[in-house]
Amino acid sequence: MKRIGLISDTHAHWDDRYAEFLAGCDEIWHLGDAGTLAILNRLKEIAPVRAVYGNADGQDIRREYPQTDLFRIEDVTVLLKHIGGYPGHYDRSVWSLLKEARPDLFVCGHSHILKVQYDKSHEMLYVNPGAAGLQGWQAVRTMIRFTIDGKSFRDMEVYEIPLH
Repeated sequence: MKRIGLISDTHAHWDDRYAEFLAGCDEIWHLGDAGTLAILNRLKEIAPVRAVYGNADGQDIRREYPQTDLFRIEDVTVLLKHIGGYPGHYDRSVWSLLKEARPDLFVCGHSHILKVQYDKSHEMLYVNPGAAGLQGWQAVRTMIRFTIDGKSFRDMEVYEIPLH
């Protein structure tokens, strides 16, 4: 059983509420546009971090983190990518990955739109934790945490941070 924290699109903004919400997680997954390595390093003080780089991330982050991450945790195949689209409208860059890897869980960022949806056509759970940073048009900043237990996902919680 693993407790996972999801955060995306921090755009170099740190908020101590990240640490409060993500405390107790076994892993933190950052879905791109971290903005600085300092953000990812601060998250590493809370729990081990898996991250992918986003379109707004610089070469320092791109040297340390991949564009996509495909891995297994518990009994689940997971695919992480910053730009992924959403069910029925996936980005071209993930079509072959979804078809070949057949993940049980696809997690992405970029849109700044919180969305959790089961995609029947790919038989997987799709999750976008929204945006935790200040940059963008979102009305509220969001993060997610949940548990992976074997092949099941449970105890999903959304944390909302007002912009002001």
